[in-house]
Amino acid sequence: MAAVFTTETADRFSGASNRAEVQPMSETTPKTAPKPPARPATKPATRTPRRKAEQRAESLEQILDAAEELFSRHGLHGVTVRDIADKVGVHKSLIHYYFTDKQDVFDKVMARRAPVTSGRRMEALDAYEIACGGKPTVEGALRAFLDTDLDTYSTGGEGWRNFGALSAQINNTPVWGAEVMDRLYDPVVLRLIGLLKAAMPESSDEDIFWGYHFVTGALTLSLARTGRIDHLSGGLCRSDDFEAIKERMAAFMAFGFVGICKSRAAERLGAAPPG
Repeated sequence: MAAVFTTETADRFSGASNRAEVQPMSETTPKTAPKPPARPATKPATRTPRRKAEQRAESLEQILDAAEELFSRHGLHGVTVRDIADKVGVHKSLIHYYFTDKQDVFDKVMARRAPVTSGRRMEALDAYEIACGGKPTVEGALRAFLDTDLDTYSTGGEGWRNFGALSAQINNTPVWGAEVMDRLYDPVVLRLIGLLKAAMPESSDEDIFWGYHFVTGALTLSLARTGRIDHLSGGLCRSDDFEAIKERMAAFMAFGFVGICKSRAAERLGAAPPG
């Protein structure tokens, strides 16, 4: 019997039976984009040691500035740690993070600027001694000492002016004020005294030290900026006019120094005081 080839048989032999026709891929057929390689996990940004140090320094400066202003107005014992924190706008625990207690804050307020003003005056006195060839005058020595200090407070901004007012308080505070002034300023004061002695060799040490006592009183009263002279003069003078003070103070004090020291030297020698 002859074999009969049907369509089904042909399909079986051609391999097309029961299979879907495969369509050729055209150029417009969208392709599946390959997945990009996974990125490594990004670590959270960390502050560098330099940035931490900068932030710490900024925080310390803000605290010291606030404390300095409060101390200059109310004194050491009129200010609390909470007052300082409130002034800065932080919790008082941050103050205790940086400082042991209020006394520690006060000590660091003083240690921040006192070496600067003392160092500037020491340099000015050294430079003056060289410039005058070892032959100082009373006014020259006083100008090196006083004018340099007044320039610092005049041009240094409100922070320096607050420090000046605070120093004025300390200089007039019994019990503990003298200890602070002794510790911070004795070397530069004694440097001035040495030049004054050289300028007035005939004067007694007693008179020169009394003269300095009057000088420091006038200087710190001026640094206090109390406003008293503003009221007395009807606004003609201002207690914060450091330029006007500088124009007058050293010359005024020099006349007083010379007048008292010469007068008392003449008395010791039994002569009439100079007219």
